Amino acid sequence: MIYVVATIQLTGGHREEFLALQKDLLPHVHAEKGCVEYAPSIEVPWGDPAKSTASDSVVVMHERWETLDDLKAHSVAPHMAAFREKSKHLVLGVKIEVFKSA
Repeated sequence: MIYVVATIQLTGGHREEFLALQKDLLPHVHAEKGCVEYAPSIEVPWGDPAKSTASDSVVVMHERWETLDDLKAHSVAPHMAAFREKSKHLVLGVKIEVFKSA
């Protein structure tokens, strides 16, 4: 099993616009070979200011793929290229971390 955590830093105030674009993308990704999970999440404050720095300009994607080849195919899928083009004005940076089951 391949696990991906993609942290997407957005331009301020555009999280809802980004999430709306992602909502349109999700069915396409879920239909891809090997996709087990592909879900966006947002930070929430949990009550401890010293440990919680919830940001309204971050979206974290949680992904699970059956194989690394499935993930690689996902990264070059036409709907992903179209999504990146539509959302590029909203994204400041992306950090992608890829793991496998231990």
